Amino acid sequence: MFTIEHDFDATVITLVDEGAAHEAALREDVIITAFEDCVTLRQFDPQSDDDVVITLSLSQLRELAAALDLPEGSYRLTPPKSPS
Repeated sequence: MFTIEHDFDATVITLVDEGAAHEAALREDVIITAFEDCVTLRQFDPQSDDDVVITLSLSQLRELAAALDLPEGSYRLTPPKSPS
């Protein structure tokens, strides 16, 4: 399950782990906040009793999206060519 909220300066997506019958433990919610220039992923860590935050640039986010559909290897995405 997930929710989407549009704030003034960001879009906030929350991923809720509903689990499956064979899974032993559910994971904490993941909160993804998309800003104009970056995306943050936040998840509570019960061991440290604190949030873990990862910030991705938009370039890193595009590469992550591409990597999900590619086989093992090393890649470089080429920027789109601007019209002349």
